[in-house]
Amino acid sequence: MQPIYVDDLAQLAVTHGAHRDNVVVNAIGPETFTYRELVQQVGQTIGKPCPMISIPPGLGYAVSWIVGKMVKDVLVTREEIAGLMADLLHVDTPPTGTTRLTDWANQHADTLGRRYTSELARRQNRKLAYQSN
Repeated sequence: MQPIYVDDLAQLAVTHGAHRDNVVVNAIGPETFTYRELVQQVGQTIGKPCPMISIPPGLGYAVSWIVGKMVKDVLVTREEIAGLMADLLHVDTPPTGTTRLTDWANQHADTLGRRYTSELARRQNRKLAYQSN
């Protein structure tokens, strides 16, 4: 995974929106993580270590489906699990963003992960959903 900061992504869109060229741009940040590394890094940053165990993909999906029903959200899809396992969230190109996720997370550690925001709710009512962050 190569997360990109939303402001870096917006700047990239503005920069390339001004051009008429047909280009493919990999919108990626300067850091690369496996999913496990990302979870461990965020847990460490917010002072909540997250022990992880490996389970079969089908079981992971089933658990996420059950929890998703409880929080009225879709936590992960089968396609996302397949993409993570196939390493499809990594490209071998220079980063287009400059903001490091670890720096951003350290700056926001006091509020990061304190509330859950439903992605489905965010799509249905953008004003209300962003108030929870």
